[in-house]
Amino acid sequence: MAFLTFPRLSCGRGEHLRASLSTQSAWCPVGSTRRAMLHAGASPFLSSWRLASARRVATGNSVHSGLRELQAIRIVDKEGKIPEEIANENFTLGNLAPAPGSVHRKKRKGRGIAAGQGGSCGYGMRGQKSRSGGSIRPGFEGGQMPLYRRIPKYRGRPPGPSHRRIEYQPVNVKALNTCAEGSVVTPHVLIETGAIHRTNLKLFKILGDGEITVRNLTVKAHAFSSSAVRKIEEAGGRCVLLSPTTGKDIELPSEDNQDE
Repeated sequence: MAFLTFPRLSCGRGEHLRASLSTQSAWCPVGSTRRAMLHAGASPFLSSWRLASARRVATGNSVHSGLRELQAIRIVDKEGKIPEEIANENFTLGNLAPAPGSVHRKKRKGRGIAAGQGGSCGYGMRGQKSRSGGSIRPGFEGGQMPLYRRIPKYRGRPPGPSHRRIEYQPVNVKALNTCAEGSVVTPHVLIETGAIHRTNLKLFKILGDGEITVRNLTVKAHAFSSSAVRKIEEAGGRCVLLSPTTGKDIELPSEDNQDE
C-alpha cells in the first residue's frame, strides 16, 4: 500500500475536465496514474489524453515527472516511518513501483536550439569524441605512453573486462594417475612427471575430467572444481588450496567441521 496525494478531478458530459485546488488523500496500491485517479473518484471513462490534460491542469501546466504532477507519492508517512500496510504487504508484479525520484525522463537531444541540447547535443563542436559510433577505450592517450604504464606500481595490462580476470592452467584428475600412491601432488611434481607441460601461467586448477585410480593422494593446487574434489576424496585423497600470492597451504574445511 502507498499513501497518494493528488488533485480531485471531475469530468462531466459536455464540459471540460477540470481540477479543483482541494486535494484528497487515500490509501491504495502503488500503480498507474489511471488507477490512482479512479480511486480518488474520477470518471472511469477518462482517455489517455484527458488524463494528460488533467495532470497539466492540476499542476499548473507543468510538464515534469508524474511524481510532481500528482503533487506527492510517498512510501513513508509524515513522520518518515514505513506504515504497517506497506511493511506487511506482499510484493507482486501488480504493485511494484520505482522509488520516488529514481526514475527520470530521457533527455531529447537534437530537437532544437532552444531546448538546450539541440546543436552539438552536449558533445562539443568537433573532435573524435563528438562523432557518431564508437569512441576511444578508457585509458587511451592518443598513442603516447599511458598513465597506467608510466607509473611503475600500476604497470600491466590495459584496463578492460579482462583486466581482473584470473587465468588458471587446467589439470584434469586423470593426470594424477602418474603419481605414486599416497604421495603429495603439486604443480611442480606434475611438470616433472610429464603429466602437464610447462606454461607461463603460474596458477593451476584441478578439473574433474576422467577417473582417478591412485588412492590417498594429497593434491595441492590454486583452485579445484566441485567434481574434482568429490573424485579425489572418494579415492581417499585430500585437497589443499595454495595461496595465489604466497603459495602457502590453505586447507579446505571438511564436512565434519561444516556440520559443527
